[in-house]
Amino acid sequence: MSSRGIQYTSSPLLASRTPVWRSKFVVAMIALAFVVLAGRAAYIQVLSNDFFQKQGQVRFARTLELPANRGRILDRNGQILATSVLAPSIWAIPEDIERDPKQLQRLARLLEMPLSDLNRKLEDEDKTFVWLKRQVDEGVAKQIAALEIKGVYQRKEYKRQYPEGEVAAHLVGFTNVEDHGQEGVELAFNQTLAGKPGSRRVIKDRLGSVIEAVGAQVPPVEGRDVQLSIDSKIQFFAYQRLKQAVREHQAKAGSVVVLDAQTGEMLALANYPSYTPGKRQGFKDALRNRALTDSFEPGSTVKPFVAALALEKGVVSPSSTIQLSSSGRMNVGNATISDTHAHAMLTLNEVVQKSSNIGMVKLALQMPARDLWEMYSQVGFGQRPQLPFPGAVSGRLRPWKTWKPIEHATMSYGYGLSLSLVQLAHAYTVFAHDGEIIPVTLQKAQGPVSGVRLLQARHARAVRHMLQLATGPGGTAPKAQTMGYSVGGKTGTARKQEGRGYADKKYRSFFVGLAPVAKPRIIVAVMIDEPDAGKYYGGDVAAPVFSETVQQTLHLLGVQPDIEVTPQIVAQAGEGLAW
Repeated sequence: MSSRGIQYTSSPLLASRTPVWRSKFVVAMIALAFVVLAGRAAYIQVLSNDFFQKQGQVRFARTLELPANRGRILDRNGQILATSVLAPSIWAIPEDIERDPKQLQRLARLLEMPLSDLNRKLEDEDKTFVWLKRQVDEGVAKQIAALEIKGVYQRKEYKRQYPEGEVAAHLVGFTNVEDHGQEGVELAFNQTLAGKPGSRRVIKDRLGSVIEAVGAQVPPVEGRDVQLSIDSKIQFFAYQRLKQAVREHQAKAGSVVVLDAQTGEMLALANYPSYTPGKRQGFKDALRNRALTDSFEPGSTVKPFVAALALEKGVVSPSSTIQLSSSGRMNVGNATISDTHAHAMLTLNEVVQKSSNIGMVKLALQMPARDLWEMYSQVGFGQRPQLPFPGAVSGRLRPWKTWKPIEHATMSYGYGLSLSLVQLAHAYTVFAHDGEIIPVTLQKAQGPVSGVRLLQARHARAVRHMLQLATGPGGTAPKAQTMGYSVGGKTGTARKQEGRGYADKKYRSFFVGLAPVAKPRIIVAVMIDEPDAGKYYGGDVAAPVFSETVQQTLHLLGVQPDIEVTPQIVAQAGEGLAW
């Protein structure tokens, strides 16, 4: 087959001559376009440089926070109560996620969540950021990184660990996921512990990857450690003994406070029920630090202060006899005050020993209401404790001018005022420190401590002797006795308020005391709320907790035994119930 050549010159269109102006016009247009582009470039690069730089920074420049490592919380011996560990957080860009079912299943397993929950987080592909899980263990984070799932990233963060768990939960508190203190020491000393985060300025691409660092890096300032006065061993034993007592007596709750009688340092503060700081779900009611946030009528535990005031005012001496009532009843106005056991006459020592309400009322009514109010105020009743703890209550102590005669009477055996267990323990430092009340501190004391003198030393020692009698034969709390150590203390059994009256068969049982008696080293206060296993007197319920806590604490502190004694276990210890 022959081919026929194409004669391009035979086309009239190609054969016609193009006007010169047309080619020049095309070249001019191209040149003009370059001029416009150059002008635009100049406008962007020079004239409006600030605007476009700002827009670029908004879209791609980011300031990354460099988290500061939170300081540790230590006990008095350097034992760790709270510390921070590396815990990366996992996040994702949903639109970039590779939808490999097997890989997503592995990811869900590592994140400890159902696959359906993971898919729900990733279902909105318009999102450019979503948290998958905050603060996972470092080992888990490494396994997730090994999956190499596109669109899944990690951010360096820290989380708190609490080696003592539920034992010190109410004391130490906890932080939130942002590492800010929420309760306890974590909140009280948050500024010291938190430090100051650093920062660095970077340029990121659309996938969130850092492609360039710009500007100077500001390094983080690490948080400082906080060392407490708490002894973790004493804390552990006090908590375990309290827990045992609450369960044994089927009580609603309980608290125990241990103070160093010479320095005012808090050696232990425990509550039960408790919680694990890292797993707080379902424990809302257990979060309350009852020793500081709950106030109650203290019952007979305030009687030693009335006795001390009577000694200071010269109303009686320790051996003075007080006429009581052979019927065990006394009328004040239209109200009747009674003793559990009737006594016709007792000395002041015996009034405290046997916890006579009538004896205390007769003493109180011989003194102006103002004097009693001043004594209670001076030992801290009605005033918020000078501790950094959040939520600490002041209790209630109404002005003496508003007291009615019956209130003047009931104030002498612990009704009509309210206070917390920490306030009660603090008040007893006036007896332990030979008449001086000293401040309570949560941090390790530096050097000797001075207090405010409220009583003559001989009167404080006289009250200590009365407290010792209360724990001996014929007293209300023989179960408070401790092997090898002399102890003194006071029981309290108070009916719980409900509305404007008092509940039937609902009590709080108390015991607060000190040891050794001659030169007290510790003060221990115990409260058991609503014991419901047949016993509710403070001498039966709270005193045994005191006894075992004292023995273990003094042993741990290296205090030498001052007596050889076998505890007297009494089947039924009667107590002057503070009605």
